[in-house]
Amino acid sequence: MPVSEDKPALDAILQKVLEAVPFQLTADGGPEAARQRFRDVPRPPVDSRLRVENRTIDGPAGQIPVRLYWPATVADSTPLPVVMFFHGGGWVVGDLDTYDLSAQQHAVACDAIVVSVDYRLAPEHPYPAAVDDVWAATQWVGANATDFGGDPNRMAVAGDSAGGNLAAVVAQLARDTGAPPISFQLLWYPATTWDTSLPSFAENAEAPILSTQATADFSRWYASGVDLRNPPATLVPARASDLSGLAPAYIAVAGHDPLRDDGVRYGELLAAAGVPVEVHNAVGLVHGYLGYVGIVPAATESADRAFAALNAALHP
Repeated sequence: MPVSEDKPALDAILQKVLEAVPFQLTADGGPEAARQRFRDVPRPPVDSRLRVENRTIDGPAGQIPVRLYWPATVADSTPLPVVMFFHGGGWVVGDLDTYDLSAQQHAVACDAIVVSVDYRLAPEHPYPAAVDDVWAATQWVGANATDFGGDPNRMAVAGDSAGGNLAAVVAQLARDTGAPPISFQLLWYPATTWDTSLPSFAENAEAPILSTQATADFSRWYASGVDLRNPPATLVPARASDLSGLAPAYIAVAGHDPLRDDGVRYGELLAAAGVPVEVHNAVGLVHGYLGYVGIVPAATESADRAFAALNAALHP
């Protein structure tokens, strides 16, 4: 499918940044090579004013590393809302360190405690290992938030790409079990439908950062052994039989991203089920634009819109 002639061009500043520091998420060379390439991407330092603590919690297959971030604005004993943050990377790459800045951004922008989860990665640990880990971590936070200054009645889930998929899944699990109560879901360019017939997969097949082929390769590693003709909702959240009663959502998508229409479609399904949802398309940006906040003004502006929605939900 050819790119539409009236499609907004890639943001000019982002284009220059991508030329100066090129990066493409691919499965070339296998998972360890992909992880090393991702670790090698230059990243700004984390705000040293934040209090940060590494912990491990009990999980279904052993200890799960988590990293807690407290905003620098903490001045009294008033409990703060908590954001569960699930990193991206196609369920294959990414960890607490490579997503340190993204987790920090949520804490600073939303005056909230952030709990970043180092879930197990595919292909060594395919589905449902990641789901099991992030759900166990969310339940742990719901039961223990008061011990680290958090308010278990003001919890949100946030995640980008594969992490957006996991955040959507956790929102559904929390609704189905009744605990912990999730008040908002912030989904950054998520993978929710797994429907590659959507136009953006062809339109943005060779997009910067993430190509359609890469989405297929990483998805194959993650969903190894699953019959995708009838996938479970904990793998493909858009396939849930009932989407009603879920936490309000903000879905951030990017114009030059194969997953653009995936996020748009999930927003349509949520809206049809009566779930309050806002979908924002950053037309000149790419998959992973959260990583360019503070560098590319358009990315900063789009991220600020999403953070404002999360902040409003956590501080009504």
